[in-house]
Amino acid sequence: MESRLTDRHNGTSELEVRLGVGEKQLEDLKTENSGLEVRLSVNEKLLEDLKTENTDFSFRLNETDDSLHQLRNTNSGELKVAFSAGLTDSGSVGPFNEERTLIFSKTITNIGQAYNQTAGVFTAPVRGLYFFSFTAADYLKGYMGLYLYKNNRPIIFNLELNDHGGYASTSNGIALQLDEGDIVRLSLPASYRLYDDSRNFSIFSGFLLFPL
Repeated sequence: MESRLTDRHNGTSELEVRLGVGEKQLEDLKTENSGLEVRLSVNEKLLEDLKTENTDFSFRLNETDDSLHQLRNTNSGELKVAFSAGLTDSGSVGPFNEERTLIFSKTITNIGQAYNQTAGVFTAPVRGLYFFSFTAADYLKGYMGLYLYKNNRPIIFNLELNDHGGYASTSNGIALQLDEGDIVRLSLPASYRLYDDSRNFSIFSGFLLFPL
């Protein structure tokens, strides 16, 4: 009888030990599971952050695409104005008894059709900043020169004395702010002379830098 009690006691102790080990393993599993839950929460947070970052990146990319599209539309609709014209193929122009507008009749370039080769005048199609340049030549002794006018006001007067004979030239350029409808032209003073032929010694050019 005592032996059986002892065996039962020993069996109970063994079960208690095994139960204690099981509880310890359960606690370890709970701890490990808590760690997994923490790591899972961290990963879920990282995933949400990545989704948010990706959404923000997509939004910025769309903004960039929209800006690029708008820029392309702006550039494609931009007014383009530029011209160059030679004076004549006929040789000497002048001298005249009075000042006269120079008719640069040989249109080389006329983008925007703002230069009138019949009247020899450029008419600003829009308010903006424009750049004009000219070169005038002659080959005989004497004075050569010309005015650049904005409407009826002289802006530039170029004068050159050809005291040796042979070809000589004078050039200049200027940026002008013009309102729509303003006129720019070149004028030959009385008693002055210029020369041009198919080689385009005398040239009048201008273009729109940007609208204002």
